Amino acid sequence: MRKHFNLSLSFLLAIILGFSACSPKVEESTEVIEESPAKFGGLALYTVRDAMGKDPKGTLKAVADAGYAYVEAAGFADGKFYGMEPVAFKSFLDSLGLEPKSTHMGGVTLDNADEQIAAAKAAGFQYFVIPVPPMGMFTFGPDGMGLKGTPAELVSILKTIGEKCSAAGLKLLYHNHDFEFIAMKDGTILTDYILENTDPAHVNYQMDLFWVTKAGVDPLTYFEKYPGRFKAWHVKDMNDSSQFAPVGTGNIDFKRILAERSKSGMEFYLVEQDNTFGLDPLEAIKISHAGLKEIGFK
Repeated sequence: MRKHFNLSLSFLLAIILGFSACSPKVEESTEVIEESPAKFGGLALYTVRDAMGKDPKGTLKAVADAGYAYVEAAGFADGKFYGMEPVAFKSFLDSLGLEPKSTHMGGVTLDNADEQIAAAKAAGFQYFVIPVPPMGMFTFGPDGMGLKGTPAELVSILKTIGEKCSAAGLKLLYHNHDFEFIAMKDGTILTDYILENTDPAHVNYQMDLFWVTKAGVDPLTYFEKYPGRFKAWHVKDMNDSSQFAPVGTGNIDFKRILAERSKSGMEFYLVEQDNTFGLDPLEAIKISHAGLKEIGFK
């Protein structure tokens, strides 16, 4: 009996060992799957305005593919954003993983403010931005940009629209160029006047770092003077000829500015390049996104 048991055990072991030897070997994969880089930062769509005019959906996909996480619109007309109803625009951005952060509404007036605020809200935007003095108050000519009317008149408009935005759950920002930082004939500096005569609960600033630099002003001086008032930045670089340049290729010390982010009150930032001087804007935004990463923006 014992001998029979030993033979059976030997037979069973032989079968198991033979099966193992004949079984195909499972090779471990050595393929390394690279993850897509995390999206961060925003793009002002004014940078790619021509492409947005021709193919808004294809351009937005290219923006998402370039690594941006959110966008600022600059194309509102006839109640639509780039030809899309506000809700449809938001839906398409959602499909690309893009967030509708802010929108420039240069055509706003006291008469259409409610309508435009409602459209911005429906599209999912959080910030309603006035890019220049509205309602015919902005001037542009051989002598540069300027204000038609008085600072008090501009502030009155900003206050009214700012309170409307707050009531709708939006935040109003005023976007600067260079002239708001240069003393007017009576010595008034428009940015100072705006910030000193508006309530931060309803009106704040989108600081364009290029234009502040162009005016010969240090942004940090204003962060110190009016802390917390600069809720957004336009990050655009300046080359040695004082022209627009992709972020990281010019001479603006963004690392120094970024170090004072908390003091400024910055809640988000956007790449913008008004003119790319022959470089395809869709290529320029890729260069700028790489520049953001190198500088330390997240």
